[in-house]
Amino acid sequence: MVAQTELSEAEVDRVFHALATSTRRDILRRTIEREQSVSTLASEYEMSFAAVQKHVAVLEAANLIVKRAEGRERLVRANPEMIARARALLARYEELWRSRIARLDDLLAEPSPPAGKRPASTDPTSSQRNESQGA
Repeated sequence: MVAQTELSEAEVDRVFHALATSTRRDILRRTIEREQSVSTLASEYEMSFAAVQKHVAVLEAANLIVKRAEGRERLVRANPEMIARARALLARYEELWRSRIARLDDLLAEPSPPAGKRPASTDPTSSQRNESQGA
């Protein structure tokens, strides 16, 4: 089976939405470190269990975490495949912006003509001056 690397637009939207909240980023960080139950996660925040469950559901909908049942507990762990795909997307954005900034740096580094003088090719009167000086 070939692993899908490109994220669809809907997946990109879900990932960025899921990562837009600091609580969800923290839940993701905690589940990268180790698998945890939803109740253990909920005990770490000053919010209701239901609120933490909703955050977990958003992360699960974005496929950034995987939830499984073990007895009466629901265990949550990060999904390294989706994290890698999101990271690859961000790397492409970074590459795009770095190349744009490099081009801008190159343009800004080009020497500019001395103040008050324009290059001959853009000064329509320069050919007239040259002709009158030669006569």
